[in-house]
Amino acid sequence: MSAYASYALLPSRWWWVIMVVVVGIACYVAQVFFTLPDIRSLRTTNPASTAFIDMRVAEAQQKGIIKRHIQYWVPYEQISPHLKHAVLAAQDATFFSREGVDFGKLLNYVEMNWKKKELTNQGGTTLTQQLAKNLYSSSSENQFFKLRELFIVQQLETELSKKHRIFEIYLNVIEWGDGVWGAEAAARMYFRIPASKLNREQAALLAAVIANSRLPANPSKRLLRRQQFILDRMDNVELP
Repeated sequence: MSAYASYALLPSRWWWVIMVVVVGIACYVAQVFFTLPDIRSLRTTNPASTAFIDMRVAEAQQKGIIKRHIQYWVPYEQISPHLKHAVLAAQDATFFSREGVDFGKLLNYVEMNWKKKELTNQGGTTLTQQLAKNLYSSSSENQFFKLRELFIVQQLETELSKKHRIFEIYLNVIEWGDGVWGAEAAARMYFRIPASKLNREQAALLAAVIANSRLPANPSKRLLRRQQFILDRMDNVELP
């Protein structure tokens, strides 16, 4: 019996179920597509805030806390090359050498979040995925919205320059402590110097705490081992 004949023998009610599922998926994809943010504006305009920053503020307000906000936006050229090497070594060593979106890593990230029923902060994701989450996602977001994030990642990699713009935005919006946003604020807060003056050891230490967000006054042995691991990898990361 042919495949067509087998399908023809399906009860009519199953055809209705299949049609409803197909139409539902099509409507969902269309809704996601037509509600995507305008990524093109990020080519020349720095984001005034991010979904992740707004989420942190909302969490503080629920606790009756006025959250501080320390952030100094600086151009890509005014961020130490040591920090760029360190962040790439810690988060996404193939960022500049990889062409397009790492869909394998992205799908693993989606699967991991689906199983955990929550958004992970870093979790082995690419740098562009982390930026997409920071800019447009929130921890309360429904897991079906991961498809929206996939589209956003694709848009970021298509519309923005990897050489400067994606990495520049990332380094300026990432959380480096309670109310400390971006490389310049982190450098001033923890080392009392601008981001352009960070040396290798300082840069590696900042990169080591990205997943934990905050640099303690007295780094633990575990954190120092993480710093050394990043220092060892930094020489293998090339900037364009």
